[in-house]
Amino acid sequence: MLLTGLPAAACDHTTDEKPVILVVGDSLSAAYGIDTADGWVALLGDRLQERDMDYRVVNASISGDTTSGGLSRLRNAIPELKPELVVIALGGNDGLRGLPLKSMTSNLTSMITLAAEHGALPVLLGMRIPSNYGPRYTEKFHGIYGELAGEHGLPYIPFLMEDVALEANLMLPDGIHPNAEAQPILLNTAWPAIEQGIKQTCSAEVEPAKP
Repeated sequence: MLLTGLPAAACDHTTDEKPVILVVGDSLSAAYGIDTADGWVALLGDRLQERDMDYRVVNASISGDTTSGGLSRLRNAIPELKPELVVIALGGNDGLRGLPLKSMTSNLTSMITLAAEHGALPVLLGMRIPSNYGPRYTEKFHGIYGELAGEHGLPYIPFLMEDVALEANLMLPDGIHPNAEAQPILLNTAWPAIEQGIKQTCSAEVEPAKP
């Protein structure tokens, strides 16, 4: 199912309400261990404002969340918020817990479909897990993101922590979560996919996605 026929944004944003970019993630997007205002999602709102891109960013990320939890939250949030973009940044905790990749794929697919059915463009931010989970599991885990992005025609980046994960000076003492200094780097990594999503919603011709 290729989700190319997705609702176009009112790029002039002539309505009174700002269009919403909804971010559904885990601790990497929830600003774990730092001030929320320093997190990459808050910085995304700042960047959009600086560039006169009139959006409201809503952060629905929860530390420790899995794709299953994200799907449940999206079911509740999307009818209320009616976002133009749904940025999906989940899966890391599924992998770290060794959860079945089939279930993770199913949950991410359901999130993608749910967003499209409600007139939103999904944007997918990929994750990686440590190699000590075994090459077969880790490779299949990471491959899910690229496969889903290709299958559904989504804006996508391979790994949100690409320029941060191996830099000790950019991590909190737990060695797992990025510190405040890392947040602008995370935003720069995520930005190309988010910007592509904004452009795509502005230019796309609309057809409802099929479940």
